[in-house]
Amino acid sequence: MNTNHTHQDLIERCKRGHRSAQFELYGLYSRAVYNTLLRMVRHAHDAEDLLQSTFIEVFTKIDTFRHESSLGAWIKRIAINKAINFLKSRRVVFHDIDKQGEVPEKADEDGSLALTVERVNHAIRELPDGYRMVFTLYALEGYDHEEIGEILGISPATSKSQYSRAKARLRELLKTNGHEEGRTHGALH
Repeated sequence: MNTNHTHQDLIERCKRGHRSAQFELYGLYSRAVYNTLLRMVRHAHDAEDLLQSTFIEVFTKIDTFRHESSLGAWIKRIAINKAINFLKSRRVVFHDIDKQGEVPEKADEDGSLALTVERVNHAIRELPDGYRMVFTLYALEGYDHEEIGEILGISPATSKSQYSRAKARLRELLKTNGHEEGRTHGALH
């Protein structure tokens, strides 16, 4: 049985309110959705709340899924919108490139940093909300700056600016942590 047929059957069972199908759908996508939410909102308890809210919306609106994208992409879009609304309610500020100018990229002295997934994830969580949202959507979720602009209601130039600033700030955070922990090999590009 192919994936599309399996997902179609799962969607149809969810539409009919079958709890086992909802549990199966949650099992298929909850981990990836949680990781996306955690990268965007920084705190585990907020990501957990948004995860539950996301799946409540998925199950109540599954009949609106039109197969125009994959089921996973549709669920992730709901989650990202939940995270954006959550962060906007906390007054996330985006700095427009026209008002602030570009942040120049700085090269590391030796071009390398000691990086672990844990250190990079920690540094991403330390970014200001606007930087973290754009960085996550672009670098980790694969959206382009046009799409990010539409999602966040900002210009593509602002998205590019936020991404550039996020990378520069990440380098600073990782460099600071690198001096504290010692330097080994790896690089952030």
